[in-house]
Amino acid sequence: MTTYRIALIPGDGIGVPMVDAAWTVLERAGARHGFQLSATRFPWSCDFYRETGAMMPADGIETLRPFDAILLGAVGWPAAVPDAVSLHGLLLPIRKAFRQYANIRPHRLLPGVEGPLRKEGFDILCIRENTEGEYSGAGGRVHVGTPDEVAVETAIFTRVGVERILRFGFEQARARRGKLASVTKSNAQKHTMVFWDEMTTAIAADYPDVEVTPYHIDAMAARMVMAPETLDVVVASNLFGDILTDLGAAIQGGLGFAASANINPDRTAPSMFEPVHGSAPDIAHLGIANPIATIWSGAMMLEHLGEQGAAADVMRAVEAATARGIGTRPGQDRTDAIANAVLQALG
Repeated sequence: MTTYRIALIPGDGIGVPMVDAAWTVLERAGARHGFQLSATRFPWSCDFYRETGAMMPADGIETLRPFDAILLGAVGWPAAVPDAVSLHGLLLPIRKAFRQYANIRPHRLLPGVEGPLRKEGFDILCIRENTEGEYSGAGGRVHVGTPDEVAVETAIFTRVGVERILRFGFEQARARRGKLASVTKSNAQKHTMVFWDEMTTAIAADYPDVEVTPYHIDAMAARMVMAPETLDVVVASNLFGDILTDLGAAIQGGLGFAASANINPDRTAPSMFEPVHGSAPDIAHLGIANPIATIWSGAMMLEHLGEQGAAADVMRAVEAATARGIGTRPGQDRTDAIANAVLQALG
């Protein structure tokens, strides 16, 4: 029997019960399909930072490297640890060290879920560049605390980085409905975004079967609200992709349905799978957070591991639960009730 080694990082707040709920579903799917998931839990979180002064140990990356995949809950507790500290201390180092340059987020309405647009029929796959761009961390501050203080943040776009994420997006579009939207702001950012547009045009020649449409970020935001059904694959830089995917989560019913995958397409290191709803300190103690985003992320993990049948079964079970109205009403269903409904549908 195949056994996959999975690193669990539940993190903070609702991340812990969300990972626990998803794990029961994933284990059940493994048992049904003849494979095992072996979990190793790591307590890396804001609590860990308060105890040790670091979000993860100095050898954290090498500790994670042998695993087949990473399932992350949610990291952040702003009242105790600034978000910039928690993000740059755990999530971004993992993404960069393991070359998880493709962030994938699916946006569609599950059965029984009514989005704010009152529209159905959209199925958008957002591909966000995940390791450079506006989140490179290049820059600094001088004359801190004086009237002459200066802060500089430098966005880094490399030919390698832009080409590989665009090609990844083209491949996804080719496997889906053959439409790619490339998002920039080249009318205002005349260096980095013009470079991105030029790379898109050049690479498009290798994909004559894919229809390519360039958009400015503001026009794309409007299209995702007004005509989401016209979109297939959307590819964007780190910052623009981050913003658009939160908009995508909103139109699909909220962050409780927002799954994501941080993929190393070369498979030279583990990929990481996570919901993007955050740690939700305001409801962390209430037991009402929606685990569907984490379960969906787990299904993406199973698919990445090559267990497509199990991944499809998990998603069918999620859809069966939401079709009954379970997990579709924010704050009305308890976490354990939603997870149990998915388990029952899984069989």
